[in-house]
Amino acid sequence: MWLTIKRRIFRVVISLVVHSLMRIEVEGIEKLQNAKGPTIGVSNHLGRFDAALSLALVKRDDLIIMVAEKYREYAFYRWMVKTLDMLFLERHEADFGTLKEVLRRLERGGMLLVAPEGTRSTTEALLEGKPGAAFLAARSGATVIPAAVTGSEDRVVKEQLRRFRRPLVRIVVGEPFTLPPMPKSGRDEYFRQCTDEMMSRIAALLPERYRGVYKDHPRVAELLVPGG
Repeated sequence: MWLTIKRRIFRVVISLVVHSLMRIEVEGIEKLQNAKGPTIGVSNHLGRFDAALSLALVKRDDLIIMVAEKYREYAFYRWMVKTLDMLFLERHEADFGTLKEVLRRLERGGMLLVAPEGTRSTTEALLEGKPGAAFLAARSGATVIPAAVTGSEDRVVKEQLRRFRRPLVRIVVGEPFTLPPMPKSGRDEYFRQCTDEMMSRIAALLPERYRGVYKDHPRVAELLVPGG
């Protein structure tokens, strides 16, 4: 109970900060808000405010939040992770302990929000996705919900705030989908294909200049066709 109260207070504070600094347009947020059972929300990662946007907009008490290991050296982040029951993730090694805990929380019906790219894009367009999100979705049987963020680039946010303007951030949430069953063999290829599916669905929600390495992916072309 106390954890829920602390998380809600933190979410209110984050929401006030985010909405005071940015103008936000959201399409389809109810798909995340009303999802049932294990769910993984996947999105592109443009700027430092992306995590705060997620916390401010997805008003759920069962969010699973992973924080990159590089923030462990800062007292504030150590306090936040401990107080709000978040998880540090070692991105440069197989962090089985954290992944096992994420799976446990997913199996209890939680929602994980993650960027399959694994880091902010310095090109401001999609980088190649890493297989971690696909692994978690396959192992948990979670529903996957893609989302696309534009306008939260660090460069854009800094430029607008310097001019005392609130940058416009737009978020589009796509249709939920599930991954095919995990095979007994050929799993490397399976995870690559599942990662491509996740990233292609994100790319199809983005304007062309943000699609990066997935701009010419055939699956993106399929998804852009009405009914694709």
